[in-house]
Amino acid sequence: MLVDSHCHLDFPELADKLDSVFELMRANQVERALCVSVTLEDFPRVRRLAETYPNLHASVGVHPDYEGIVVSVEQLVALANHSRVVAIGETGLDYFRLKGDLEWQRERFRTHIRAARECGKPLIVHTREAADDTLRIMREEGAGEAGGVMHCFTESWEMAEAAMGMGFHISFSGIVTFKNAKALKEVARRVPLENMLVETDAPYLAPVPYRGRTNQPGYVRHVAEEIARLKGVTLEQVAQETTNNYLRLFNIIAD
Repeated sequence: MLVDSHCHLDFPELADKLDSVFELMRANQVERALCVSVTLEDFPRVRRLAETYPNLHASVGVHPDYEGIVVSVEQLVALANHSRVVAIGETGLDYFRLKGDLEWQRERFRTHIRAARECGKPLIVHTREAADDTLRIMREEGAGEAGGVMHCFTESWEMAEAAMGMGFHISFSGIVTFKNAKALKEVARRVPLENMLVETDAPYLAPVPYRGRTNQPGYVRHVAEEIARLKGVTLEQVAQETTNNYLRLFNIIAD
């Protein structure tokens, strides 16, 4: 059994194709998926998916790319108070897409960390070209008390090691299957399976051999296969370990 620990089934590329999405998941033995929120405006749509389909869960949060959205700890905690909502995020820092004074991004990241600590649910952290500030804020705000996952990880081994030291999992996406992702492949070799998740970030970042197409949760099998190849273990071992990590991290009781 495999799990896609991060996808966006509410996005228009997938929302109208759920029957075929679920069919491909079954064909590839992908039994669960986490639908991740990127704005509070769209959160009800994400939550509705998790309420409708027993193999889906949801998160609540605002992606760092969305400027001008103000959230409070109280607001996030209230929205997270739902049996199908298992995480806060995605949140974090992104210095690749946005430039200039990004203090608003850092403050909103702090708000998400405080909400996760208060409600006792883990964080889903997005970081891109912001490693130092991401780790600094995580330490200053006690993110380790909540735990969580560094989603779609593309950073260095040093950052992975620091995040794991705070109790965070490292999640690999289809990027790890790309031929030019040599540094990331080396990080994947070094991250212990007990600290690892796999994901698609669908509809984006489809793995080889589907690179350039619309991604979907069923393709997480190809991510797991590459992890197994890199680590010299079986696909079954990667599937079991990452699924157990997912269930434990997000406090989900297996059916």
